[in-house]
This record gives sequence, C-alpha cells and structure tokens, in this order.
Amino acid sequence: MTGQRPIRVLLVEDHALFRKAVAQLLRTQPDFELVGEAESGPEALQQATAVMPDVILMDIRLPEMDGLEATRRVKALHPNVRIVILTASDADDTLFEAIRSGAQGYLLKEVDAETFFRTVRAVARGEAYLPGPLAAKVLAEIARPAGQASLGSPGPPRLSPREETVLELVAQGKTNKEIASAVSLAENTVKNHLRNILEKLHLENRVQAATYALRKGLTSEPPK
Repeated sequence: MTGQRPIRVLLVEDHALFRKAVAQLLRTQPDFELVGEAESGPEALQQATAVMPDVILMDIRLPEMDGLEATRRVKALHPNVRIVILTASDADDTLFEAIRSGAQGYLLKEVDAETFFRTVRAVARGEAYLPGPLAAKVLAEIARPAGQASLGSPGPPRLSPREETVLELVAQGKTNKEIASAVSLAENTVKNHLRNILEKLHLENRVQAATYALRKGLTSEPPK
C-alpha cells in the first residue's frame, strides 16, 4: 500500500484473549493500523470520538451497552465511521438488527484470516460486505413478498398486554393522567410503560408511538 494511508481500526471486544489475538492478526498487515481497543459499549463510544477510526470491529455481546446499541450511537455521532460486527452467532434476527443498526459488515468469529482481511478492506472502501451464506439470507429477505413473514425474521417487537393497552390509549390522544385513570394505574407507572414502549419500538416520542399504533391497526381512532 505504498503511498496510501493505512486503514485505521478500532477493536471493540470484551474477551481479552480474543481481542489480543485479533489485534495481533491486524498487526501482520501493513495496510492496517490498530488505533485503539475498547472492552465495553460506552468505551467504544469514547474511543470512536477520540481516535476517529476508519473501521470499528464491534463485538455484539459487550458489558454495559451491547454492540448493536453502540453501533447505533456511533453512527449517530460519526456517520462516516464504518462498522463491522463480530459475533459467534449467525441468527437471522441478530444479522438483520445489525444491518438496521448501521453496520456495513458482519463476520462470524470462526472466519478464516483471509476472509477477515478482505471484509475489513472492503468495508474501509465503502462497500457493504457479508459472507456468502449471510448475504443469501439478506437477499432472501429483500426478495420476500411484502407482508409475508420469513422463517428467520424477528417479527414485530413484543409488547406486553398492558403496554399494548397504553399504546392504544396514546394513539387515541389520551394524556398520561387520563390513561392512568382508564387502566387504574399510577401516572408514574404509565410513564414507565410509555418509556418501555418507545425503547422497544425504537421511537422517540408519543407522536411517533401514536402513528405506529395507527399504522399497525392497533386502534382505528385517530388522536384528538
């Protein structure tokens, strides 16, 4: 890579032995520069801002904040930073959630070194990269007719019966006080339910929640 800047890599992995092995692997390649290591989601956010890597290798299972949430937050702060998910799981729901979170690559930890290098280089060039079997799953999901559930798709987020009731009342334009009275709960409990609903559905406010409920047919009564 004479004349070209090396690919700056941040490695996020909580298992020290695996992290050191990957770090050593990166150091064998002259076109990679390991600019930082992190052991948790919050540390990944801090390091991403401090060193501004080209690529982050992000484990999914991290303490304090998992890799998917860390990916979402890094992409929100630094949209040009590219992220490759490292995981031991090829479960469909994890794969699709990683893509929705903004990751450009997805690698199983059992991958061979050559595929590992090829993936990091491809993602650094701005390409999205998935190994063949995983790419096939994504293509199958894209090709699936609208409204038809795929075998591996995670499906809609699961709300509890109480959360569904609260969401329906939110969609009807009820205030937290009115909802509390309707379902015989404390107003603070309603607030907690609403917060959980927003987190599960990845929404930002009650207006988005009401729109979601109407779109999904949870209520036919528009907000007043």
